[in-house]
Amino acid sequence: MEEESLVSPVVLVHRPPAMDFMDEPLSQRFTVLYTHTSPDPISDFLTSHAASVRAVVSVGRLPITAEFISKLPSLEIVVCASVGFDHVDLDECKRRGVTVTNAGDAYGEDVADLAVGLLISVLRRIPALDRYIRSGQWTRLWDYPFGSKLDKKKVGILGLGSIGSLIAKRLEPFGCVISYNSRSPKPDVPYIYHPEVLSLAAANDVLILSCSLTDETHHIVDRKVMETLGKNGVIINIGRGGLIDEKEMVKCLVEGVLWGVGLDVFDNEPEVPEELFGLENVVLSPHSAGMTAESLNNVTEVALSNLKAFFSDQPLIFPVQLD
Repeated sequence: MEEESLVSPVVLVHRPPAMDFMDEPLSQRFTVLYTHTSPDPISDFLTSHAASVRAVVSVGRLPITAEFISKLPSLEIVVCASVGFDHVDLDECKRRGVTVTNAGDAYGEDVADLAVGLLISVLRRIPALDRYIRSGQWTRLWDYPFGSKLDKKKVGILGLGSIGSLIAKRLEPFGCVISYNSRSPKPDVPYIYHPEVLSLAAANDVLILSCSLTDETHHIVDRKVMETLGKNGVIINIGRGGLIDEKEMVKCLVEGVLWGVGLDVFDNEPEVPEELFGLENVVLSPHSAGMTAESLNNVTEVALSNLKAFFSDQPLIFPVQLD
């Protein structure tokens, strides 16, 4: 076993200290190093170990910058334990010939579950009602904030990829009328396609954001979109915080331009606009949509499969296209 570890590829795990769920499975197959064990991983840790590192496993979406990559002359692959990869400098990876993979659909089911959970929580005011009881305000009947039903709501999904499709599948039994916007129409789905985000907002009561964050989609939901959705409109974001203009969203909520929002992601995590804390029509979640034991097992298997495939010259499970 000791001899095998000497010849196995060296994998650098770049993660927050608490996110150790992948450590043991990785160490059983690879020689593993960790950036979080040094107070200054870029200048100290990587200087000492850089030449041996052939793979980076990115957990927790810590930045993989051009500077970080430049410290690793033997780097061949970056394995993201996330669906999104906007925290990775893809241009630098392409320039260096570094392969990138992501988690694919490992989190899909649980992210879709939370999207629907956030929507129901916003519509039915579940957290507000919970706070109402805990604060001792329930002194007489019918004096709590009323909600709105999900049945037959018109729901627009921004990004009908694997997660967006799972969300739509979950909403169908509620009788929701579903439409979507994506790069192009999907001929194999029964939902109405809207080529523009504004027309999607105009046609729906709810917008669910589940697309990738790119230069094109950054702040794709701006104030005009929110105003078009209207004062009875709800926004659910389980994609990325940068998909929505957060400052304008706060203004719209305070001004009554929107009925409510449910957010699992934010523009500058872990910072959250303090104005949201006092609003009863807001439901907040700490980027936890995929944080279940089942999903973490799934993503560990995907990361291991991608690493094993890469170092065995086999097809990758979920490669990221760099072109």
